[in-house]
Order: sequence, then C-alpha cells, then structure tokens
Amino acid sequence: MQRRSSTAMSLWGQIFRRGKMTQSNCHVFINYRRVDTNKNVAGLLYDHFSRLNLRPFLDNKSMKPGDKLFEKIHAAIRDCKVGIAVFSPNYCNSYFCLHELCMLMECKKRVIPIFVDVKPSELRVVDNGRCPAKQLDRFREAIAEVKNTVGLTFNSTNG
Repeated sequence: MQRRSSTAMSLWGQIFRRGKMTQSNCHVFINYRRVDTNKNVAGLLYDHFSRLNLRPFLDNKSMKPGDKLFEKIHAAIRDCKVGIAVFSPNYCNSYFCLHELCMLMECKKRVIPIFVDVKPSELRVVDNGRCPAKQLDRFREAIAEVKNTVGLTFNSTNG
C-alpha cells in the first residue's frame, strides 16, 4: 500500500511540478455527468485526491449555497493544473459537461480521460435542436481530441 501511494504521489508530483501552487488554487478539476458517476468514480476520485493533499474540485463538494455556479466553475478550471474528464453513457447529453470539457481544452489544461461503461468510439455529440451549430462544432472538436488521448477505462459491472 505504501509503495502504491508513493508512486501516485510521484506521478502527481511530475504533473504539478510546472508552476507555483497557491492555497486558493484547485489542482484537479473533475468533469463528470452526475447522474452516471457521482456516487462511484467522481466521488472516489475526489476523496482519493483529497487524501493525497491535492485540492480537487467537484461541484457538489466544492461549492456552497450562494456561490455563483459559472463563476466558481470557470475559476476552478482556470486555476487547475489537470482536468479529469469522466466519460459515461450520458456524458455527451449534457451541455454543461461538454462546455466544461471545452473550457479545459481551450485553457490548454492537461485532460486525462476516464471512460466509464463507454468506449471512446461511442462518444458522440448529438444535435438535439437546443444548441447553436457553433457550439456543437466546438463540442465535437473537444470530443474528437479526447478520443485521441490515452485514458483509463472502468467497467462498473466488473469493477
């Protein structure tokens, strides 16, 4: 167990060695679809990063009543060093998930994809008629980039 923990700290040390971190910064922004992954993968990631003394951002744990939703999320994305994008079967149905993913990429953040019960080839942005064409193109570009990024896979039925 000690070996695994020190290896994880070494990996995160390499990722975060660029730039000085201040107390108010978010180290890891967790982008996820709440309905699919809040109680398992996203929550576990948040707890694990917290135990490693990293400052993760997970909307339902990092925000309090009265916080301005978009301001807080945008600030966390700007401040983070790494984004973890947890892709799930309903991820691409969420405007907010796709918007956050685009922001991470537009801010030139390192994005580490985790594919939960979905393969990268299955990710598709669908036009539901509620989003402007320019936004759809932006979302599709972000998804295309993620499909070509080495990530992790997790099958919730097998663990």
